[in-house]
Amino acid sequence: MTSTDDRPGGADASAPPLVRPGGTAFWLHAERLLSGLATLALWISGAGLTLMTIIITWQVFSRYVLNRSPSWTEASSVLLMGWFIFLGAAVGVRERTHLGFDVLLYFLPASAKAVLRTISDIVVLAFGGGMIVYGIQLARLTWGTVMPSLALPGGVGFLPVIFGGALVCLFSLERLAGRFAGLPVDVDIHATGEEM
Repeated sequence: MTSTDDRPGGADASAPPLVRPGGTAFWLHAERLLSGLATLALWISGAGLTLMTIIITWQVFSRYVLNRSPSWTEASSVLLMGWFIFLGAAVGVRERTHLGFDVLLYFLPASAKAVLRTISDIVVLAFGGGMIVYGIQLARLTWGTVMPSLALPGGVGFLPVIFGGALVCLFSLERLAGRFAGLPVDVDIHATGEEM
């Protein structure tokens, strides 16, 4: 015999609590907004990776076929790499596809899993905050210099760190807020029978 409550669909008592009706619209709107932001970051990352591949291909062709390597290719490739690495990593934080050591979580009860994941999200949030703070400091220190081959301020190279850190903070806060609001942000893939 299973115990049920008066939630829609006869959900059992072990299911996560529902969010207040007034808050549901807010969470859906916030989730849609952050999902769109993650998709945009992923598209920018993909475009940056594609563009970097084209630039490096042109550099190799110019060096070995034309015997004349352009000076701007290396600096622009490194700049693009910063964008797609940090934006892609931020999306990985939101989608929970980043590397993790979660063997212990399979043996713990749901309440202990939520505590450990909350600690993990707080650490990731602090790391994202560090990216913003130190990224801004580095950008300020190097803004007066110039990248010779691109004629851009040196601080431009640290903008991906700042934007990536901001997204990491947003996505970590989203999961923390969702967990405290009772949303099923910690649904285990293995528990649902789905495969990665």
